[in-house]
Amino acid sequence: MLAAQACTGTTSASVAPVTAAAARDHHFTTTDMCPILTEVRKYGLRKPFSPRWLSIGQGMSKWDVVEGVRMDADLVTLAEAHGVATWYEDWHRKRKDVEAASVIAVLGLLGVDASTPRAIRSALAAVRERDRPGRLPGTVVVREGSARELPGPATVLLEDGTTRDAPAGLPDDLPVGWHRLRHGDQDVALIVVPTELPAPPDAWGWMIQLYALHSAKSWGMGDLGDLREFLVTSGEPGLILLNPLQAITPTLPVPPSPYAPSSRRFANPLYLRVADTAEYRRADPALRAHVDALKPHVEGLIDYSRVWQAKRAALELLWPLAGEIDLDADPGLTDFARFCALAERHGPDWQQWPAEYRRPDAPAVRAFHSDRVAFHIWLQHLLDQQLAAANETARQHGMPVGIVHDLPVSADPHGADGWLLQDVLAAGARAGAPPDAFNQLGQDWGSAVWRPDQLIETGYAAYRDMLQRIFRYAGGLRVDHVAGLWRMWWVPPGMAASEGTYVHYDPEAMLGILALEASRAGAVVIGEDLGTVLPEVTEGLERTNMLSSAVLYFVKDYDDPERPYLPAAEYPRNALATVSTHDLPTAAGFLAAEQVKVRAKLGQLAGTEEDEHRTAARDRAQLEEMLQAEGLIEDGASDDEIVLAMHEFLARTPCRFVTASLYDVLGEIDQPNLPGTVDEYPNWRMPLRLSLEQIAEDPRIHRVAAILAGRRADATEGRDR
Repeated sequence: MLAAQACTGTTSASVAPVTAAAARDHHFTTTDMCPILTEVRKYGLRKPFSPRWLSIGQGMSKWDVVEGVRMDADLVTLAEAHGVATWYEDWHRKRKDVEAASVIAVLGLLGVDASTPRAIRSALAAVRERDRPGRLPGTVVVREGSARELPGPATVLLEDGTTRDAPAGLPDDLPVGWHRLRHGDQDVALIVVPTELPAPPDAWGWMIQLYALHSAKSWGMGDLGDLREFLVTSGEPGLILLNPLQAITPTLPVPPSPYAPSSRRFANPLYLRVADTAEYRRADPALRAHVDALKPHVEGLIDYSRVWQAKRAALELLWPLAGEIDLDADPGLTDFARFCALAERHGPDWQQWPAEYRRPDAPAVRAFHSDRVAFHIWLQHLLDQQLAAANETARQHGMPVGIVHDLPVSADPHGADGWLLQDVLAAGARAGAPPDAFNQLGQDWGSAVWRPDQLIETGYAAYRDMLQRIFRYAGGLRVDHVAGLWRMWWVPPGMAASEGTYVHYDPEAMLGILALEASRAGAVVIGEDLGTVLPEVTEGLERTNMLSSAVLYFVKDYDDPERPYLPAAEYPRNALATVSTHDLPTAAGFLAAEQVKVRAKLGQLAGTEEDEHRTAARDRAQLEEMLQAEGLIEDGASDDEIVLAMHEFLARTPCRFVTASLYDVLGEIDQPNLPGTVDEYPNWRMPLRLSLEQIAEDPRIHRVAAILAGRRADATEGRDR
């Protein structure tokens, strides 16, 4: 339901009343919608804005109106010119037309006024000027080995400082990298990207929610010390896939989700092992005892705020031993640390700070000095050291891939990236996803979204910086919702998740830059391409030797009405094969239909509970039939036998990577995250039931490790590299 009180900047009392009849006569911008919603609710309309596409030429005028908002060909043309979708294919593979109000609102978030026919005509004139012949976009992207025509002679300034003349267009021998292109009075970014990455090696590994690990040495949640210990006790894996470790805003309370970080460019100090710092080792016995006494004793759900309070207090005790901090060595890090210091003083939401601090380039911000800025730089240095130590442990144990980090789809718009990158983010837009089988009301993640036009104008500098910082300590990168490199579902202010629309990006740039930075780091890339995904997403990953995601629950023949599971031999080669993900039922939960029980209890089912249970029972039966056909189980197999068979099945697939989740192998029934919930379900707060020391001795871990390691050895001998 749309809520007028969710809008800001305008109230029904501040403008003339808008009747339902008046609403039919105009388009409205986002800020106009608040009073309109107030008025239409008086008329008892459940959905005041629900236009349908009406084709011209069937007795309808250009400005036909349906339920209060009109759509015409000019609005569609304008939307397409800015990459805003007016329709899409839903999870049933059927065309779904986007409401005009959503299109108009999203255009407004891009700085395009589509509120009236006159405004649309003016905006189209601006598009024609932008795209006029002879003018280059703010960024030109070409693949390595490709030539490109230009509207006239130009000069290329290579990143090594040398220049190349381009009298007849870009030559096909330009080196991969970040260059500049000068054409007439324009000086634009030129990015030459690789055509593909080297083929990833065959490897097996573990998927870990690092916070869920706990040992005798950790402080209430898993940390980088636990990661190093797991690397040497988990059966010699080739890779470890982690949950996101990106930075929080260092205030209380600490939000639990790793997928809504304050910044995607820096790391989370909650994962520091205090006792592994050089300052702790240098401390005298009395100071160490004082630090040790701060260790929290946490039982039950993880309390991130309590953990941060304890670690922050301990680190502040050690801070005097840190030595001199250079504030000028890394300006980007200093800006982030300045945000942290300001957040400690003025609160976690920069949009609520005093006006003089709301922009990072404001005079008051540049003049701001505090010892806390150096403190937060130091914390990032400690994280750099411990991340590097984890990577060194992986190298010492011969891991062919190493540690694979997870890139959240975006960051909290109220956090550090929202403040520092506000000129390239769409203010007010929220990332999400349209309705699908598992989230039938759509998803509103509440996270920030890139403005594609501003990325182009700034040469993708912010995107580049983020990737370069992550790849410093990553043997690989899993890109959450990789389809977001092609298009992102934007939810406008005051609208439900299902009322958003897609905004398109340039995949040649987004995917190409990802390949460029991964190649320079020698890292692999895994794209999470689940859900409603365009075919070109998976095709793009395949073309560049990035891996797609093959989740056992979803690899089916969807053209068959019974949707049987595909045999192992038909899995894709360039993929990461898993049983589940953090957003889906665990193996034990799937077999017990736990997801149906939990969603029914929380009122999240679109259909009846009985129908959902029938679907879950059918899926289990079909899975068992497939495992029996593969000769992995017999009729009447126990749940433990079925879970083991799931992993044996994955070991038979041709996928380059196969990973097992601790949740699946250890029989955990509760999934780490239940999409669509916040406080109703303990997302991201459930520790594993076994400690790290117990996991190291658990026979299920060694059994699955032996299965996956054996198939990897076979792959090394018999498959292409």
